[in-house]
Amino acid sequence: MKDFRLYAITGEEFHKGKSLVEVMEAAIIGGVDIIQLRDKKSSKKDVLHKALLLKDLTKKYNIPLIINDHIDVAIAVDADGIHLGQDDLPLQMARKIVGKEKIIGISTHEIEEAREAQLQGADYIGVGPIFATKSKEDVVDPVTTKYIEEVKKEISIPFVAIGGIKLHNVDQVLNAGATRICAISEIVGSADITKTCQLFIEKINERVSTR
Repeated sequence: MKDFRLYAITGEEFHKGKSLVEVMEAAIIGGVDIIQLRDKKSSKKDVLHKALLLKDLTKKYNIPLIINDHIDVAIAVDADGIHLGQDDLPLQMARKIVGKEKIIGISTHEIEEAREAQLQGADYIGVGPIFATKSKEDVVDPVTTKYIEEVKKEISIPFVAIGGIKLHNVDQVLNAGATRICAISEIVGSADITKTCQLFIEKINERVSTR
């Protein structure tokens, strides 16, 4: 898969009246280079509609679209990949469904899960939640930046740090060894989405360039 640095998840509960496409396009303009549609409440029909809108948008800017959980929707809109949690369909079964060319990301919360995801052929893993977060209902205790350090030492596939990451604490995440950041509310709930993304990118680029 094409490498990335700033990953945005739709998080519509934080949009403050703005449309899905408006929010995500502002994020892309600011530097987001991969987008995930995550919607666990809407009907399948509504999720499909949103996926089609985002597919057009991501195709316009030539960046990957990932669909959380809904493998059938991902296939229907020819999304670039899927993202699965620990309680979702096993990775090997998902791979049989979507094929070898699609991206599969896996959420992990401890090093054993990261090892298993790599062993099973994940293209990337989510590492988190680093800090406490309100973006997910199935609350998992923060794994802290120590988990980033563990993954950095042992896991060779790309990983993205996620969970409660803000502009004021992202330096801690980068200092621990992360080079890819996912933010939800800090991006899509921002009064100036594009500027917020630009600031994230600046921090990531500055830290990565000094290594």
